[in-house]
Amino acid sequence: MQSNPDSAISLLETIEPSELMVDSLRAKYHYLKGWGHLRQNRSMIGDSLIVFAHNYYRGKDIVRDIRSGTAYAWYKFWVGDTPGAIAMFDSILNLSNLPDSLITPTLRIRVLLGASEYQGNILIPFAQRLKSIETDTLRQIEAKYMLLSAYEYAEKLDSALLLSEELIEYARTHGWGEKQFMFELERAQILGEMGHTAESDEVVEGIFQKSSPDNGAADYLHMQLAMNALNSGNINRASKELAIADSFAVKFRKEDDTYFRSYSNLLRAMIDFKQNGKMKITHVSGLNNRQQERYNRAKASQWESERGALQQHNRALTLKADNEHKTVVILIISIVALLIAGGSVWIITYRRQRERENEERAEALQKMVDELKSAPTPVVKAEVHTPEAIRRVMLQQLGIIKMVAETPTEQNREMLRKISSIDSNNDGELVNWNNVFELINTLYSGFYNKLHAVWGQTLTAKEEQIIVLMVAGFSTKEISVITGQTTSTIYVRKSSIRKKLGIAEKQDILTFLREETDN
Repeated sequence: MQSNPDSAISLLETIEPSELMVDSLRAKYHYLKGWGHLRQNRSMIGDSLIVFAHNYYRGKDIVRDIRSGTAYAWYKFWVGDTPGAIAMFDSILNLSNLPDSLITPTLRIRVLLGASEYQGNILIPFAQRLKSIETDTLRQIEAKYMLLSAYEYAEKLDSALLLSEELIEYARTHGWGEKQFMFELERAQILGEMGHTAESDEVVEGIFQKSSPDNGAADYLHMQLAMNALNSGNINRASKELAIADSFAVKFRKEDDTYFRSYSNLLRAMIDFKQNGKMKITHVSGLNNRQQERYNRAKASQWESERGALQQHNRALTLKADNEHKTVVILIISIVALLIAGGSVWIITYRRQRERENEERAEALQKMVDELKSAPTPVVKAEVHTPEAIRRVMLQQLGIIKMVAETPTEQNREMLRKISSIDSNNDGELVNWNNVFELINTLYSGFYNKLHAVWGQTLTAKEEQIIVLMVAGFSTKEISVITGQTTSTIYVRKSSIRKKLGIAEKQDILTFLREETDN
């Protein structure tokens, strides 16, 4: 803000003030924004919250107190409260023990505002103080010029004339042609107001001699000659000079001649009154219309500033809405990502747990298999009641086979082969079907032998395998795993069994088989 206020304001415009919940941050935001607009001479219509910053810093931070107060006073001027602005400037400048470096910007604005309000005696001490504390040469010249204006408004024309001569000499010495031109025109006006019309005319003629007759200020110079002629009683010359001034104004000012016309019309009315002894309504309405034009332009400028402030606020709201939308999208994506990550972790953890359980089960079964294989082979074939037969039944019991079939991983398939191959070779099957049939006979009162004796010529080996597994309570999926067939194939074979055995569609296969084998 000190070195590049444009960039500072651009940064501030990216911040949404409603999101600043801490008073110190809110105060700093509105202080910097208001002070930046003041330094840039931008509209302060939208800086109403500068009062919040000023109240916050009052008595806490002298620098920000003075600067925020200055910005608040200037805000008052922008909203049309010029008396309130002047009163606040005066209250700040009446504070004691303030350093010149801090008070100078405030004093400078106060003097400019007083000059625009045509203050005289009130403005003189402020302008004198400003002239004494300004350190920059150009600023000192400006302060002297403001003091000169204050002398004029206070009708202290001798002091104003001396100060104008001082300014002219300084401009001549330093080669400031444009400034010298302005100061000499000011001197001509002062001389005219003092009644020294001849000297005033000489100053104006001297300006014309130094510059071309149609220089950029020829309309104001001829207007001064018209005023001098009017003050000296030469009405004809006054009318002539005013006509020349009007023609130059049309040439130089074109459409932007409202300010000049406000003076020109007044002189025209006075000249006509002197010539005719009458006051025309057209002159009065002309003066009023010019003043109304100036007022309308000022209001238009204010409305434009207010509209700019509203547009800026709308941009800030739009930016806030976009940011909130992006935040919501990011939040949703984050939640979905967390859910996916959490689900992935759960699945991985579950699978690892199942793998560990399978590995532990496989190790236990492998140990049992190894112990059985390492046991001495009996001379006589083991009967069901011998320990070897009991162990074999335990290892190959249908519960273990069913458990393995529930999780048909390659590891479980290999484990099933090892269990089934303890006594003999499986011929590539997952189980040793002879052992399974023997177990079914033992558990279910010779069911397999009865089944094979009655329908052994009718049923295929696969169909007999399916039936004994159904008797043991295996599901279609588990049967498909153990027999190495698809579930659709199992359904087809079940339909074939119904047809071969003459079982009705609605009749249960197992119920039919148990009744037939029992008979």
